[in-house]
Amino acid sequence: MEAIRALIEANVKALIDEPERAKVGMVEGSVASVIEVSVSSSDMGKIIGKHGKNADALRTLLGAWGMKYHRRYSLEILDAPPDVTTRSR
Repeated sequence: MEAIRALIEANVKALIDEPERAKVGMVEGSVASVIEVSVSSSDMGKIIGKHGKNADALRTLLGAWGMKYHRRYSLEILDAPPDVTTRSR
């Protein structure tokens, strides 16, 4: 379902400082789907929030959506891969 991916993507981009680096993907199974959110490491804390409140809010949205469409959704927050131009020492 593209609509749930777009909903999560809009919420994620509203929370972070670098929305152009945010990527939201979906892996669909027969009964459940996993929403994968990838943000820069500097925005990781904003997605998770204090004591995980932002992540919990996103999971609540997924739970409500799942109840309506009889499907299970889960949220995975991933670190974005480092930029090609950035070099670590």
